[in-house]
Amino acid sequence: MSQTHITHYTQPRAGGLWPAFHRGPWGGLDTHLERMLNRAFAATEGFGAGGHFPIDLYEDKDNTYVRAALPGIPRADINVEFIDGVLNISATRKTKSKDGEQTVSFKRSVLAPDNTDGEKITASCENGELTVTLPKREPAKPRAITVAVN
Repeated sequence: MSQTHITHYTQPRAGGLWPAFHRGPWGGLDTHLERMLNRAFAATEGFGAGGHFPIDLYEDKDNTYVRAALPGIPRADINVEFIDGVLNISATRKTKSKDGEQTVSFKRSVLAPDNTDGEKITASCENGELTVTLPKREPAKPRAITVAVN
């Protein structure tokens, strides 16, 4: 299968947003702002935090593919829906600890291309990797129609 386009979406990583401004001209306001932004981005960093997970989008001439890494989540806890041109992927991870069972939910939504044939979408999950195949519609082919002239 030849891939014509690959896009990888991940959440921003926490870290120094402005490493050159440790004590800049604003007397520490920049470091205070940086700490606030880092705290906000850290809440959404990586798999599981903030309820998101990374996805890859790629396509070939016949299909668009959405690939999601969902390690440790059983197939029964993964839900894929296609509603009004939007692909929704949700999953639930259950972990047991000494305090009881903890449930974490994850969800991503992807706007499907306009030429997606929603009736033929398939999904498979293997080794913690979900792959959703969005087939492209066949282009309307011109037909020759012979009309009898009376």
